[in-house]
Amino acid sequence: MTQVAEKSKNDIYDTVRKNIKHYRRKKGLTQAELSEKMGVCHDFVRQVESKKVKKNFSLANMQKAAEALEIKTYELLMDEYDDTHDN
Repeated sequence: MTQVAEKSKNDIYDTVRKNIKHYRRKKGLTQAELSEKMGVCHDFVRQVESKKVKKNFSLANMQKAAEALEIKTYELLMDEYDDTHDN
């Protein structure tokens, strides 16, 4: 994979990660509550939101997250939110 393709791949995962965290917090959900709504284990949501864990999740799980957060799937791909101040 070229450097450009690898960077693009990482940027997409980072964007989705930031948006899942943003919308989860906006809805007032904990990671455990979101994971329950998605039908996945709590550790999965923690890993998806983590900057330290390799980003590797499916489109099906991205759709589950969008449905659980009551947003359109494409909203998770929008690069609008900066999580530099998130803990």
